[in-house]
Amino acid sequence: MLRTLLLIGVMGLIAPAQVKIAVINAQQAVLETAELKKAQQDLEAKFKPRQAQLEQLQKELQEIQNRLQAGQGKLTPQAEQDLQIQGQRKQRELQRVGEDLQSDVDRERNEILERLGRRMQEVVRKLAEERGLDLVVDVSNTIYFKQALDITKDAVAAYDKTYPVK
Repeated sequence: MLRTLLLIGVMGLIAPAQVKIAVINAQQAVLETAELKKAQQDLEAKFKPRQAQLEQLQKELQEIQNRLQAGQGKLTPQAEQDLQIQGQRKQRELQRVGEDLQSDVDRERNEILERLGRRMQEVVRKLAEERGLDLVVDVSNTIYFKQALDITKDAVAAYDKTYPVK
């Protein structure tokens, strides 16, 4: 009994280990990297011709619709039918080109975000080790934290240093 009381007393004297915690807004960190900003510019430039094609198709479809509307009652039934068929074809082409473009943009954007997300995890892991952190939690899983625990800006700076934009 005395031995148990001594053990409890000694345990009470030993301070619990301090756990060092940090919080990061991982999504914001990735979005603020120079690499993502450059990748966004590259994507816009890459898909600009296809976006222009899409806009041209929209313009052509609008012109067909305007001609149909302006010629209502003035066009022969055959001419009206021809314009309607042209409009339907243009609408299908517009839809196909738009879906293809959106699919390609989404695929490339997801590939970029996945790559940057993996890299950001590596950078945060290294940052945590350098600072002796025991735990890094994403802000989306946190109800409350002191701003002093936020390492988002530090992670962005470390990322940009580790993966400089060419």
